[in-house]
Amino acid sequence: MENASSLSQPYADGVPPRESAISAVSWAAVFAGAVIAAALSLALFAGGTGLGFLSVSPWGDEGMSAPAIGIGIIAWMLFTQIVAYGIGGYVAGRLRTKWVDVHSDEIYFRDTAHGFLVWALSAVVSAALVGSAIASLASGAAKAGASVVAGAGTAVTATAAAGASGGGMEQATDYFTDTLLRAEQPDFDDDPDAARAEVGRIVAMSLTRGDMTQEDRDYVVKVVAAQTGLEPAVAQRRVEQAIQNAKKAAEDAKQKAKEAADTARKAAAAFALWGFASMLIGAFVASLAATWGGRSRDTLRKL
Repeated sequence: MENASSLSQPYADGVPPRESAISAVSWAAVFAGAVIAAALSLALFAGGTGLGFLSVSPWGDEGMSAPAIGIGIIAWMLFTQIVAYGIGGYVAGRLRTKWVDVHSDEIYFRDTAHGFLVWALSAVVSAALVGSAIASLASGAAKAGASVVAGAGTAVTATAAAGASGGGMEQATDYFTDTLLRAEQPDFDDDPDAARAEVGRIVAMSLTRGDMTQEDRDYVVKVVAAQTGLEPAVAQRRVEQAIQNAKKAAEDAKQKAKEAADTARKAAAAFALWGFASMLIGAFVASLAATWGGRSRDTLRKL
């Protein structure tokens, strides 16, 4: 009798197991939803890029303004997240395996988890594919901002030294060569362009260093006096005024460059925060759409 009783019971203790051997995650449905979401994101990104190029213009009186373009980019980014992950999550919910003998609350949680997995997998794959491009873009923007600030004085210097030959190390070499060949009484009557070029190199080096040395001041005063026929005192006042004007122009250029860099920093920060918000919205939409898809699947199956 004991053997017959044990054979009639399929389980050792007579109680069926409470956990199913089948996984609660339908990975096939998750992968399908993630692929669909990634493909739709790419397609919408391409469409948004085309619309963006159509909305801008190199002409000042045509195209959208910069604030309007920024708002448009943010709106399209949110639209892309909602559409792509909404469809991807819904498809994953409709394709997932039907769970039997599972409480409705557990089914709701599992559908939500499937939608979240669709978003997570698609985000990871997208980051792996375009992460390097985004990092390169951000790095390039940061370097551009830094180089604009650092090179503001150099830009003004190049303008002041329009008559000088070369730039960088070559310009510095020309300047030090000029100092070796300076005469006590400069004479550029036969070649006034040479005087302009040499004075330009002196002004350029002075702006680079932040000030003009006393030796350079005295020499420039002599050159100005010889070229213009002014009295030395008048030529000196003209030189001092020119130096002050050049310094002010350099400071103004640096200030504008810093303001431009700060504006770019704020725009990048705002774009990053909106990108973060759009990703959260995408995760929410994917999770919610997966519950709708799963509910529709179970409802249609019952019918």
